[in-house]
Amino acid sequence: MVTGFVLLGFSGNKLSLFSIFLCTYIITVGGNLSIIITYNLSPNLHTPMYFFLANFSLLEILYVSSTVPKMLSSLLSDCKVISFIGCAVQMYCVLLFGGTECYMLAAMAYDRYNAICHPLMYTLIMKEIVCIRHIVGSYVIGAANALIHTVFTFSLPFCGSNEIDHFFCDVPPVLELSCQDIWVNELVIFLVAGCVIIGSFIVTMISYVEIISKILKLRSALGKKKTFATCSSHLISVTIFYGSAIFMYFRPKSSYRIGQKSLVSLMYTVIAPLLNPFIYSLRNKEVKLNIKNIFFRRIKF
Repeated sequence: MVTGFVLLGFSGNKLSLFSIFLCTYIITVGGNLSIIITYNLSPNLHTPMYFFLANFSLLEILYVSSTVPKMLSSLLSDCKVISFIGCAVQMYCVLLFGGTECYMLAAMAYDRYNAICHPLMYTLIMKEIVCIRHIVGSYVIGAANALIHTVFTFSLPFCGSNEIDHFFCDVPPVLELSCQDIWVNELVIFLVAGCVIIGSFIVTMISYVEIISKILKLRSALGKKKTFATCSSHLISVTIFYGSAIFMYFRPKSSYRIGQKSLVSLMYTVIAPLLNPFIYSLRNKEVKLNIKNIFFRRIKF
């Protein structure tokens, strides 16, 4: 019986890979942390939109921290082994934060929908308690999703190879190592992951269809440009995250080439959290202005 697993990860120059992923991790944590600090130190940003953005940045830090540190440790020490319990814990954390991100993106889309389509009722609809409920609800759904997949996966017997063709313990590559029929687990992935990923994606898309419809009705070209600018950054994040996640979990196993799962997963577990601070800060004048004000304020002192 298998008591531990070997994460094959990426092949190539280990020193170069370590340097790249270390820099990526530092930039990701630093960028998202700067958004959280900017939100907390800027009273004018204490609105539902930036409340969601600050919580989203915290989630991204937790998400990338569930995979990259172990990968860096494996590259540095040349020890790719992860214990059975360690693999289960990592899988639970990745699924928890990934599932939470699905519904937090949907909540952010709903916030933009109300801001653009119901501006006069916006402050009444998106009250502080409502925003908090959206955040808590996202974590509850993520936790339930993670628990179901982790329990179903690690209740299987593993008695063959213990080499995982991935850089972290994800459901599809771990299931491949089981010496038992996994059709029930594949059905669970299709149903539960379908509800979490596809369900939240549909909610997000409905919000944006309504937003785009509202934008097209505006007579002013400047008004259209300004309104769409507030949502374009969110659309970029949605495209990167959902596109790669759907490609990973709803594609036939036989269509994958060796190492392809790692490259696809890299998009939503590492690249998306890396790009989000740049997408939201460089494309947002308010965030950039407040970052500059905080920076120059600190220099004066």
